[in-house]
Amino acid sequence: MTAAAWQSYNQGMIYLDNGATTPLSEQARSAMKPYLEDLYGNAMAVYRLGAQSRQAVEEARGKIAAVLGTKPEEVYFTSGGTESDNWAVEIAAAEAGGGHILLSAVEHPAVYNKCMAMKARGFTVELLPVDQEGQVSPEAAAAAIRPDTILLSVMTANNEVGTIQPISAIAAVAARENEKRRQAGTAQRLLLHTDAVQAVGHIPCTAASLGIDMLSASAHKFGGPKGAGFLYIRKGVPVHPLLIGGAQERSMRGGTHNVPGIVGMGAALAEAAAQMDAHMAREKALRDRLIDGLRAAVPGCRINGSLQDRLPGCCHVTMPGVPAESALFRLDRAGICASAGSACEAGAVRPSRTLLAMGQSEEEARCSLRLTLSYRNTEDEIEETVRTLAEIAASIRALQQEGK
Repeated sequence: MTAAAWQSYNQGMIYLDNGATTPLSEQARSAMKPYLEDLYGNAMAVYRLGAQSRQAVEEARGKIAAVLGTKPEEVYFTSGGTESDNWAVEIAAAEAGGGHILLSAVEHPAVYNKCMAMKARGFTVELLPVDQEGQVSPEAAAAAIRPDTILLSVMTANNEVGTIQPISAIAAVAARENEKRRQAGTAQRLLLHTDAVQAVGHIPCTAASLGIDMLSASAHKFGGPKGAGFLYIRKGVPVHPLLIGGAQERSMRGGTHNVPGIVGMGAALAEAAAQMDAHMAREKALRDRLIDGLRAAVPGCRINGSLQDRLPGCCHVTMPGVPAESALFRLDRAGICASAGSACEAGAVRPSRTLLAMGQSEEEARCSLRLTLSYRNTEDEIEETVRTLAEIAASIRALQQEGK
């Protein structure tokens, strides 16, 4: 899609909230179309129309498995990241029946709130601290693991500041713990789950390289449709159903298959994987241009998260004295779409839990914006965003000075 076509598609807006959702890719749209129209059969039906849908579902499963570097039977379809996260927690809980759950202090609400709800069922929940860049220390994870720890959940990349976690090193910690338990004759394994919703389709994520037991992903974060996701469950991990119903997903996830959504997800992920290197390079260049521009144009601004271990398209900035709510309102009037953090926390009056865990004050957290880019964005859009944010920051700060 050309820059002009992209501007027309966005009705003239500058879209910098790709962390919340992404536009449907052309490949996904084309792949979905037949299953929204003529090929409407239920994938579980035995006649030809159903068999066509079933074949499409399995082809999508194969595409996803190929990107993950795993087996198709280890991929289970869900309605999205939240369901996948909840299912992962339930799998660990059902297998153990009780125990200790470890998660990072900056997990997505789908993991954090689900784990906190497990306290009412007798589970103990502990948060792993992060440093000022939002990163978990593998050494801290190792020190926090107890003999009764059943689940360790650390997201691959943070949904607000974009910091990428050292999942492979954390996986090595979990592997050493499980080997120790094996030698001691302990039947209960420590399961490692990662919420990779922000990472899959944007940075390399294979099951082998990460070394995890379970991985959650959502289609609309990488150019697929909303309402489709998957949970990777490593072979050997006992699977317990979250939704009990029919025989779909090997009797582990009841409910009629969302055939168009699944097909679109498979097509979008295959496309994202094939073009990942080019997209990463472009997004990094645009992101760095945005960061450099904001640092030069907005006095006192600070970039949050790791500058080295960072999603290619994520820029999270704190502008002291510029409340995010006011800035977002003015950005919207200027035709620029951005956010103050996780879309799943939009409307919350409390400051970002992620930023507080990273050591920011409540005031600083309330003056922070998330700008998430796509390879579709242009240099002109970045320059316009820098200019607009600089004007907004200056205007709001001037008004504050007048009010003193």
